[in-house]
Amino acid sequence: MAAAYNGGIVRGIRLMSEILSSTFVLAVADLAASRQYYEQKLGFVEYLRVDGWSFLSRGACRLRLGDCPGIKPMADAPDHSWFAYLNVSDARQLYAEFVRNGVEIWHPLADKPWGVREFAIVTPDGHRIVFGESMAGRV
Repeated sequence: MAAAYNGGIVRGIRLMSEILSSTFVLAVADLAASRQYYEQKLGFVEYLRVDGWSFLSRGACRLRLGDCPGIKPMADAPDHSWFAYLNVSDARQLYAEFVRNGVEIWHPLADKPWGVREFAIVTPDGHRIVFGESMAGRV
């Protein structure tokens, strides 16, 4: 069982700084097309655009998409294409939303023996995201 965060001390080691949030940085071959996918298919909202970058968010998840034309697609490196596991409040609802939006499902919604209901998607750039909901009383 993992140690809980306790006022800056974990397993007797004093931590210097707490991680408050996270942002995923992704290289994409076509910034406009990727931004459109994340907005229209996955429900992200762009909150900042600067030359060569699009900053997006949905709930607590933030993304920075970097324009990298000619980059090797992540689909060519499947073992390294996983970039996020996102904990969600209602995996069934989100799964249904993504299916309606035509999102490519990599692993269908299923209850896993480790106590989560999860599914995985793959983006047009080949990045893979897993979404999981804790099953009450299992974790």
